[in-house]
Amino acid sequence: MDDLLQTPLYELHVGLGAKMVPFAGYSMPVQYPLGVMKEHLHCRGQAGLFDVSHMGQVVLSGPSWEDVATSFETLVPMDVLGLEDGRQRYGFFTNDAGGIEDDLMFARRGADLFVVVNAACKEADVGRMRAGLPSAVTVTELKDRALIALQGPKAADVISALDPKAEAIRFMDLADLTLNGTPVWASRSGYTGEDGFEISVPQENAESLVKALLEHEAVEPIGLGARDSLRLEAGLCLYGHDIDATTSPVEAALNWAIQKVRRTGGEREGGFPGADTILGHLSDGVSRKRVGLRPEGRAPMREGVPLFDAATGGRCIGEVTSGGFGPSVQAPVAMGFVQTDYAATGTMIWGEVRGKRLPLSVAKLPFIAANFKR
Repeated sequence: MDDLLQTPLYELHVGLGAKMVPFAGYSMPVQYPLGVMKEHLHCRGQAGLFDVSHMGQVVLSGPSWEDVATSFETLVPMDVLGLEDGRQRYGFFTNDAGGIEDDLMFARRGADLFVVVNAACKEADVGRMRAGLPSAVTVTELKDRALIALQGPKAADVISALDPKAEAIRFMDLADLTLNGTPVWASRSGYTGEDGFEISVPQENAESLVKALLEHEAVEPIGLGARDSLRLEAGLCLYGHDIDATTSPVEAALNWAIQKVRRTGGEREGGFPGADTILGHLSDGVSRKRVGLRPEGRAPMREGVPLFDAATGGRCIGEVTSGGFGPSVQAPVAMGFVQTDYAATGTMIWGEVRGKRLPLSVAKLPFIAANFKR
C-alpha cells in the first residue's frame, strides 16, 4: 500500500474507520463500519457521500467555444458543439477499430470544456487529448481539485441547505455554487441511478466540506463496494469490465449517447476515430449485445462466467461482465454480452459456475427505476 496514491480525503477515510484497498493506483475506501449492504440501502433511501477524487479532471480552453468544441468532436462521437453553456453530456473516446478507450463526462463552462475521465485511464486520456487536439486548444489537468459525489433522494435537501440555488439545477446541469463558504462546480449527475450531485472543489477545502456534509443526519460515507452494486442495479457500465477498447458503443447498448448530428446523414456525420465501424454498426446491427441478466435463485453470477444456450452441451453464446447481489432488488443481478439472437428480454440461458450450469434470463436494464431530477 506504500506506493499507492492518496486522495485529499485519505486521512478522513481512515479516521472514519474505512477499510482501504488498492484501486486504480490509489488507496480507496471499499467500505466503512456501516458495511456494504447498509451503505447501498442508505444511498437509495437517503444520501450517500462518495470520494471520487481519483478521477481525472481536465479543462480544455481555446480561442473560442467553437474551436474547443469542434476540436473535441474529432475524438468523440458526441454533439459537443451543440452543448449549451452549463450543460453536461456522457461520452466516450473511441479508437480506429470502433472500440471504447474510456467513457467520460463533459460539460460546457462558457468557452471552456470541463472533462472528467476514469482514474485508470486518465494518463492515457490526457495524452490522447494533448496529442489529438490542435495546439490552439490548451489541455489543463486540474490536479489541485478534489471530486466528491452526494447521491440519493435526500441529496438535494442537503446541498440546498448550504446553497439554495442548488434546488433549481436540473439533471445534467453544471453550475457554480458556494458550499460551506467554498466556491465549487456542481453538476446534477452521478453513477448510482439516484438524484444527486458531483462536486469539484479545491482540494484544500475538500475535507472541511465533506465534514460539513457528514454532519447532516441523512448523509453517510459510501465506499467502492456499494458504489459498484449501486451502478450495477442502475445498469451502468464499468470501464475495463463491461466496456473496453474492444467494445463497440453499439454492442454496449450506448447508442443513445451518439447524437443524430454525428450519425449518418447528420450535419457533422463521422469525423471521429472508428466512425466507419460505429456508423456501420448503427445501420447494420451487431453480432453481440450488452444485456441485463437475472440468475434464478440466490447465488450471484460474477464477472467471467461463460453463458450457454443449453443446460447441457450447446454453444457458448457470451459472458458475464459484472455481477453480484442487488440489495435494492433483493436478488442477484448481472450484465454481460450475448449473441444478438439471444438478447431479447425473457430469453432463458445458462451460466456455468464451477462446472455446473445454472439458469438465468435476459432482463431489461436498469434493474431499478432511475430517480434522476428531470
